[in-house]
Amino acid sequence: MAGYVGVFVSDPWLQNQFTQVELRSLSSHFLAMRRDTGRLTLADLPAKMSRLKHVGENLTEQDRASFLQDSYKNLDDDVDFELFLRIYLKLQAHATARMGSGAKNSSAFLKSPTSTLLHTISESEKSSYVAHINNYLGQDEFLKKYLPIDPSTNDLFEVAKDGVLICKLINVAVPGTIDERAINTKTLLNPWERNENHTLCLNSAKAIGCTVVNIGTQDFIEGRRHLVLGVISQIIKIQLLADLNLKKTPQLVELVDDSEDMEELMSLPPEKLLLRWMNFHLKKSAYKRTVTNFSSDVKDGEAYAHLLSILAPEHSNPSTLTVKDPLRRAKLVLEHADRMGCKRYLTAKDIVEGSPNLNLAFVAHIFQHRNGLSTQAKQISFLEVLPDDTQISREESAFRFWINSFGNLEYINNVFEDVRNGWILLETLDKVSPGIVNWKLATKPPIKMPFRKVENCNQVVKIGKQLKFSLVNIAGNDIVQGNKKLILAYLWQLMRFNMLLLLKNLRFHSHGKEITDADILDWANNKVRNSGRQTYMSSFKDKSLSDGIFFLELLSAVQPRVVNWSLVTKGESEEEKKMNATYIISIARKLGCSIFLLPEDIIEVNQKMILTLTASIMYWFLKQPKEERPCGSSDSETSSNSTMDDAYSESSTEENGSK
Repeated sequence: MAGYVGVFVSDPWLQNQFTQVELRSLSSHFLAMRRDTGRLTLADLPAKMSRLKHVGENLTEQDRASFLQDSYKNLDDDVDFELFLRIYLKLQAHATARMGSGAKNSSAFLKSPTSTLLHTISESEKSSYVAHINNYLGQDEFLKKYLPIDPSTNDLFEVAKDGVLICKLINVAVPGTIDERAINTKTLLNPWERNENHTLCLNSAKAIGCTVVNIGTQDFIEGRRHLVLGVISQIIKIQLLADLNLKKTPQLVELVDDSEDMEELMSLPPEKLLLRWMNFHLKKSAYKRTVTNFSSDVKDGEAYAHLLSILAPEHSNPSTLTVKDPLRRAKLVLEHADRMGCKRYLTAKDIVEGSPNLNLAFVAHIFQHRNGLSTQAKQISFLEVLPDDTQISREESAFRFWINSFGNLEYINNVFEDVRNGWILLETLDKVSPGIVNWKLATKPPIKMPFRKVENCNQVVKIGKQLKFSLVNIAGNDIVQGNKKLILAYLWQLMRFNMLLLLKNLRFHSHGKEITDADILDWANNKVRNSGRQTYMSSFKDKSLSDGIFFLELLSAVQPRVVNWSLVTKGESEEEKKMNATYIISIARKLGCSIFLLPEDIIEVNQKMILTLTASIMYWFLKQPKEERPCGSSDSETSSNSTMDDAYSESSTEENGSK
């Protein structure tokens, strides 16, 4: 949701080197670098580029300085945005050349690729994901004419070009994420319909926890393999690890010793929980080592041999534990998995070579098929989810996915645990308002000294007060202690501030008036009224919103052809309300709205999430060129206090002009 700042790129070649999201991010960094002095020189760049991905991570300040000295005669020359982009590309290529095949973040499965210049993909991983897709989507009514895909070809990327495949894959990973009525599924799609599908799948991927910060719809259309595979791999990972939590699999409480804190187990990311489960079973065998990763620790196949002999002794082959050749042992392990009925999408060679992505997938499949835990879950009170806990859980997931959508260096798996050192919050604050964090006063993880965490969190609170958040009686230590309600309150205000700032940026050359919740409410009501409809929203907690009709009329007002009214229900029963709510979320994402709410948030009229939905629709509409807006849209549609349509600014013009 980072806003695009008004920096223009006229060179078509440069425009083609970056996605729109990358340009937004780089323009924010560029303006932040220039903010203090009003100018930026070549000599300033080595120090100031330290926070840029790849260039900052993989080159030292001295590396960057030496490169610029060799490339440019006068380091006192001013740097405009286009020169900045050219230098960034050169430094990125320089970093890539120096790193060679061991490039950081080259793994597509555990973290999505983040560079347009790192194009390596693993053929083994591609084959694995193709087999997964063939297995789970082979009987889909629309896709069965394209499946099964041949893993030895690049047909996967051709089939993915219309967006339907990835939308369907998202629904396999997290059922119900996309209302399939919103997917364009004609045999031959026009460019506009195809673009809509990709917009829907990218916004939905973000909403289930994928990092797609560097990927745009054009990447799918052009079949950029490393980026397409990066999205697919993340979606499959989410599906495979979906059951690795105490709500889905309460038997996981068996992994906790009496002396251990139950909260610690609940906060573990799925990968760590999978390792914990694996080691729990290995302790019962003759295997004496602890598995700490899905790469070097499993390459010899011994851990797998012992694990499977514990989980399915009836299928064991005695020679698996005695054979000396790792490749032979790996083959016997896979034969054992086959006899168990496990779907396996890796080869013996993948095990021996220590492919972390495919080994993780293999172990996750074993867990799904046979976890070996007691069928009698322990009766532990914390597993009983109270109504207010359900609300907290929904808000936690919404804020978690929102934070992860920024593409921070650290991916968070649990908001309440992962923000306690303050670093993620500082990173997010810097993305929302570049330059606002004093990094000299911040400590990067891992942080051993507790007072450093408090210092980070104190700066988080200080910045919040600077941004006029309501933080009465809140101190940095409250975040360090993991106070759930206070953390949620802070994150809500940060998300709201981000939305209002985006809207304010779109009216940069207008009246300069701060945007308020009331302005958003007025805009939405005026939009619906001027489209000839009669529904009305008295506030963001108006219970009449639960049927979804108002938002369907609002979406129809901003883009008449987006709503298929034959699919809309009256919203009278709970089932009809849910059908409308899922449809609203999918068509809003299909338009281009980045939203993180669930159908339940609309049905129950969650005031916070209703505001985010309305503001996201408003932001999307105001970004559109005036000539592309529906007939009848004019400045007169807004109230005298909120001339939002008058807000079409230079930043919006440049964003559309550089596509």
